[in-house]
Amino acid sequence: MELRKRDGHSKYLFINEVQGHQKRYKKLIQFTHSSTKAAAVMLLAAVVALIIANTPAYEGFLHFWHTDVGFIFGEKQATMSLAHIINDVFMAIFFLLVGLEVKYELTVGELTNIRQALLPIMGAVGGVAMPIVIYLIFNANNPSASHGWGVPTATDIAFALGILALLGNRVPGGVRVFLSTLAVADDIIAILIIAIFYGQSPSPLWLMLALVVMLALIVMNRMHIYALVPYLIMGVVLWYCVFMSGIHSTIAGVLLAFAIPSGSRVNLRIFTAWSTDKLRQAKENYQPEVPVIAQDEYIKTVNSLSQVARQVVPPATRLEQKLYPWVYFGILPLFALTNADVSFMGIDMGSVFVDPVLYGVLFGLLFGKPIGIMLMSFLVVKTKLASLPENVNWMHMLGAAILGGVGFTMAIFVANLAFVDEMHIAIAKLGILSASLLAGILGFVFLMLQARRAHKQGVAYLSLMDTDNLQTADRNFVRESEKILETVERPSVQQRIEEAKSRRNTFEIVVDLGATGLLGGGSFGDIRDAVYDELMRVLREEGREDLREALREELYTNVDEGPLIGMRDVLLREGGQDALRRAMVRTVEDDAFEQLFERTLEEQQRDEGLDAIGMSPEDADPQTDTANNS
Repeated sequence: MELRKRDGHSKYLFINEVQGHQKRYKKLIQFTHSSTKAAAVMLLAAVVALIIANTPAYEGFLHFWHTDVGFIFGEKQATMSLAHIINDVFMAIFFLLVGLEVKYELTVGELTNIRQALLPIMGAVGGVAMPIVIYLIFNANNPSASHGWGVPTATDIAFALGILALLGNRVPGGVRVFLSTLAVADDIIAILIIAIFYGQSPSPLWLMLALVVMLALIVMNRMHIYALVPYLIMGVVLWYCVFMSGIHSTIAGVLLAFAIPSGSRVNLRIFTAWSTDKLRQAKENYQPEVPVIAQDEYIKTVNSLSQVARQVVPPATRLEQKLYPWVYFGILPLFALTNADVSFMGIDMGSVFVDPVLYGVLFGLLFGKPIGIMLMSFLVVKTKLASLPENVNWMHMLGAAILGGVGFTMAIFVANLAFVDEMHIAIAKLGILSASLLAGILGFVFLMLQARRAHKQGVAYLSLMDTDNLQTADRNFVRESEKILETVERPSVQQRIEEAKSRRNTFEIVVDLGATGLLGGGSFGDIRDAVYDELMRVLREEGREDLREALREELYTNVDEGPLIGMRDVLLREGGQDALRRAMVRTVEDDAFEQLFERTLEEQQRDEGLDAIGMSPEDADPQTDTANNS
C-alpha cells in the first residue's frame, strides 16, 4: 500500500509556524507507508535476531520473550508469554489486515474479474502445489517431519513487493499487479491450510460460540452499523472463542475483516452538492479580522463538513489505513525479532546439513515456487484462458515467480505451527531464511538485468505505481501506430526538433519531442536537451527562472527515473498526455509550473477546437476583434 501524491495546493493550507511540522509529518507518513522500507525494517529485525541467537546473550533473550504477562484476579489469572502475545494476538491483527486487503481485491480489485485474475490465481495454486511435492519427496518417509509440508507454500507479500519496489519503473507495472494479486491468492490458500491442517482438535462448544459471534457481526453489517468500535469489541470476543476452540486464533482476524463494512454510509452523489453548499457557507461566514475561536458560525459549518466527510471513507478502508504502519513497522518486525532466532551454538552442523527438512523447505521455496508458478501460468496462457499482463513477457514472469519464493514471515509462522520438535523448527527457519535471501537476490538481479536489456533496446516502461488513474493501454491503437511507423518515411530528429521549437505550445512540443525521440529512434540526449531548452524559454518568459535547478535535476540528475523514461509507453495509452503532464511536474512541486502546463494544455485544446470550425486563434481573440472593429 503506497500513499498517493498529495495535492500540490495543500502545502499552503497551514500557517508558517506549523508548515515545518507538517513537512516532517508528511515524511513520517510516507516512510510508514512504503513497502520497501517496511521490508528493510523486517530484514533488520531478522538480522538482529540471528546475531543475538549466536551470542552469549541468547539465553537472556529467550527468557525475556518467555516472560508471562497478564492479569490476576484473586485466585484466577489470565497470563500469556510475550512470545505468545506476538504470535497469537499481534499476528491476529496482521491477519486482520491481510483479510481487509483480500476483501478489497475480491470486491473492487484484481480478483473481481475472474478472467483477469485467473493467471495469478492459478499461478498461486501452482506455487503452493509444487513446493508441497518437493517437500514430501524429501520428507514423506519421515513421520516427525512430514507434517511440515505447508511451510514452503507461503509467500511474504511485504518482502516480495518491497524488493520489487526497489526496481521502481524499470519493470512494467503489470509485474507488480501480477505479483501482488498472486500473493493475495497465496495468502488465501495459506489461511485455509492453517485453519484446516494446523489447528488442534476443535472444541464444539467454543466453535459454536465463535459461530454465534460471527453471525452477530454479519447482522451488524446488514444493519448498516458503520462505527468501527462495535466491530473491534466483537472481534476481541471472536478471537477468544476461536483461540479456545483449538483453531489457530489468527483466523479470527480474517473472519472479522470480512464482517467490517466496505461501503460508505454517505450518499456520495448528494454529498458532492451538500459539501459544495457547506463550503459556500463557510466562505460567507468567514471574517478575516475576527479570531477563529470567535467565529461561531464558521466553526459550526466546518465541524459539520468535517463530521460528514469523515464518514465518506468506508470503515474497512479507515481501519486498513490505520493498521498498515502498526503492522508493517511494529508487529511484523517484532515477529521477526522473536521468531528468526536460529542459533548454531551447541548444534552439530553436520546433522543439520543432512536433515531432509532443510532441503525440503529450501528447495520447495527456491525452486518449487517459481517452477509451480511458471508451469501453471504457462498452461493458462497457452490454453487461452488468460493472457500475460500488458508489456509483460515471460522473462518478467520468471523474475516475479522467483520473488514468490520469499517466504519469511508466513513460512516461519507455519513452521511454528507444523513442528513440535525445537530442532525441526530451527532447521526449518534456517531453510526459510536461506531460501528467502537467495530468492530475493536472484529475483531482483534477474529483473534488473531484464530491465537493462530492454533499456538498451530502446524500450522504456512507466510503472503503474508512479502514475495516477492511468487507464489500460489501447492495444489496437498501439498496433496501428507501430504499423504506421514502419511504413512512413521518418524525418530526421533534428528536423523535427526545429519544427517543434518553432511552435508556441510548450505542452505540444514536449509531447512531440518525446514521440519523435522514442518512437522515431532519436537520441535520448537530443530529446532531453531540446525539452530542457524549450521549458527554460517558457520559464524565462514567465519570470520563473528560480525553477531552473529543479527542472535540471528532474531531467538530468534523475536520468533513470526522469519523466522522459517511459514516454513512449505513456503516449500510446488512453489518457497518456495527462499522465505525461503529471510525470513532468511530479518532482518539480510548484503550483506555477503545474499551472503553466494546465494553461498550455487548455490552449492546445482550444486551438484544436478552433481548427475544427475553421477559425484561427487570432480570429477568436477578443482583443483582435476590438482592434479590427475600431
